[in-house]
Amino acid sequence: MRIKYTISIVFFVALVIIEKENNIISRVSDKLTLKQTPQTPLQPSSFSHILLKHNASITPPKNDSAFTLMKRRLENYSEHQEVKTRGRKHILLLATTRTGSSFVGEFFNQQGDNMFYLFEPLWHVEKMLTLDTGGTNATASAKAYRNVLQQLLLCDFSLLESFIDPLPVNHITSALFRRESSSSLCEESVCSPFVKGVFERYHCRTRRCGPLNLTMASLSCLQKEHRAIKSVRVRQLETLRPLAEDPRLDVKFIQLVRDPRAVLASRMVAFAAKYKNWKEWAAGGDIPIDDDEVRKLKGNCDNIKMSAEIGLRRPKWLRGRYMLVRYEDIARFPMRKAAEMYRFAGIPFTPQVKSWILKNTQASKDTSGVYSTQKNSSEQVEKWRFSIPFKIAQVVQKVCGPTLKLFGYKFVSSEEMLTDKSVSLIENKVFNVL
Repeated sequence: MRIKYTISIVFFVALVIIEKENNIISRVSDKLTLKQTPQTPLQPSSFSHILLKHNASITPPKNDSAFTLMKRRLENYSEHQEVKTRGRKHILLLATTRTGSSFVGEFFNQQGDNMFYLFEPLWHVEKMLTLDTGGTNATASAKAYRNVLQQLLLCDFSLLESFIDPLPVNHITSALFRRESSSSLCEESVCSPFVKGVFERYHCRTRRCGPLNLTMASLSCLQKEHRAIKSVRVRQLETLRPLAEDPRLDVKFIQLVRDPRAVLASRMVAFAAKYKNWKEWAAGGDIPIDDDEVRKLKGNCDNIKMSAEIGLRRPKWLRGRYMLVRYEDIARFPMRKAAEMYRFAGIPFTPQVKSWILKNTQASKDTSGVYSTQKNSSEQVEKWRFSIPFKIAQVVQKVCGPTLKLFGYKFVSSEEMLTDKSVSLIENKVFNVL
C-alpha cells in the first residue's frame, strides 16, 4: 500500500513539472508569434516604421522633448541621408560567465561613434524563462535567445521589450539590465530628460539621463556603422545558424573560452552563495562525482566544446564567420589579440580602443575588483592556481578533460605543479586557420 502511494505522489510531481515547462514554452511561443510577420526595421527616412509593440502606436510623454526633437529630425531626413548598409558588420561575442567577456566586450564598446554595443540583453529573457527549479527549458530559451538577438542586430527592440519586467510603458524603461555598460545607450542622442523621483538601477555614469527610451535607442542603433552584442547565455552555437544565413546580416561569431579550472575558481568567489557546495568541498571532505553541481559543470564544459568543434570544423554556414579566442591569450597579448579580432570582424582598429586597452590591462590592485574591467591582465592568467585546492582541479580535469585538451590547457598532476608559476599550463596552440 505504501509503495502504491509513493508511486502516485511521484507521478503527480512529474505532472506538475511537465505542466510548468509546457507553460514556459507556451509563453515563449506567444511572444515569438508576435514576430512571425517580420517587422520592417526602423528606417531614418520614415517615422512610420518606428517600433510597434502588440500593434500599439508610440505615444511619447508630453515632457519628452528629446523624443520630439528626434521625431522632427527623422521627418526631415531624405533618402541620401540614410546610413549605408554596405560593409556593416554584426558581431556576437559568445562566452560563459567569468571568462573575461565583460573585459573583452569593452574592445568593441570603446570603438566610438561607429559602433552600437549591447551588454547582456538576454539577461531579461533568461530571467523570465527561469523555472522554479532554477534552470531554464533549453528548447524554449534557445529559440527566444536566437530571435531576440536577430531583432537586436536589426536595431529592433520590440521583442526584447516583451521580456523586460516591468513591461516598458510607451517603449520607455528604467529597468534595462546594465544600461551603463553600453556607451551607446548613454550617448547624448539617447539621453532622455531626467525624471525626478524615477529610480534607475543601472543609470548612466557619463551623464544624467532619464529612463531609457527604446525608440531613441533603436534610432541611434540605425545610425551606427556596426553593431556588437556580448552574451554569456547562448549554450550552443548551432542554434544561431539562422542569423548567419539571414541576408540582412553579416554576422561574425567570436567565441571566448577560458580554462574551466580558472572559471570555477572565479565563480566560487563571485557567486559564493551558488557555489556553496564547492567551497565546502574545498574546505575538506570528498567530492561526490555524481553530485548535481559536478554534472552541471560537465554539461557546461560539453556545451562549450561542442560549439567550438562546430566552429573549428568550418561548415559552409560558418565559413569566415567564426573565431575562437582564449582569454589567456588576450590577457597575455591584449593588443595583438584585439587587433586580430578587429581584423577578423572587418572593422578598423581605432586609436580610441588601443588607448583603452593600454589603460585597462595595467590596472593597480585597488581597481581590480571582482566585476571590474580594469585588470593587470598578465597577473589574472595565473591567479586562479593559488585559490583552489588540487583536489578541486582534479575533479574539473576529470569531467572537463576533453574540453581542456581541445583548447590546449595542460593537466596538473600534483599540488606542487598546480602552484609552480615556472610551469605554464597553456599550450601554444593556433586556432582559426582559414
